[in-house]
Amino acid sequence: MIEIPDDLHFDAVPLAFLLGTWEGAGVGDYPTIEAFRFGQQVTFGYIANKPFLTYTSRTWLLDDAGERVRPLATETGFWRSKLDGSVDVTLAHPTGIVEIWLGKVEGPRLEMRTDVVARTEDAKEYTAGHRLYGLVKGELMYAYDMAAMGHPLQAHVSAQLKRVDAELAAE
Repeated sequence: MIEIPDDLHFDAVPLAFLLGTWEGAGVGDYPTIEAFRFGQQVTFGYIANKPFLTYTSRTWLLDDAGERVRPLATETGFWRSKLDGSVDVTLAHPTGIVEIWLGKVEGPRLEMRTDVVARTEDAKEYTAGHRLYGLVKGELMYAYDMAAMGHPLQAHVSAQLKRVDAELAAE
């Protein structure tokens, strides 16, 4: 069952299944890098009566024993939805990339694609993305496909995350 806080803006209700802090592990690969395992923490929060969710994600490279080796990617942003299920997401990365994603949420499932990717002069070449999120047996599963470094859109990372903090109080 998905808990919907009383002070969550009605436009953000379709995204309520994401609220809380999630942790877990995933795998990644791409033609320009070696396959890897990573740990991740994702937090979806909200500000009372505002029509969006807040979002932060941090990842770490994991060794074969599942221990953290070093930090990997970080991203932060805002997730907005409408009662018709349309979603737009704005993400920023410290590597000089910002993205606008557009998609659709249907129940505890969200699929979205990049609409805009902007990069600083020294950011790595990245041109498009596709993400799929879903709540499966209480766990948040996701897959991220990426087009970068001259390669077409293809699988990059996927993860399985468990909710570790379901505190849904507004920020």
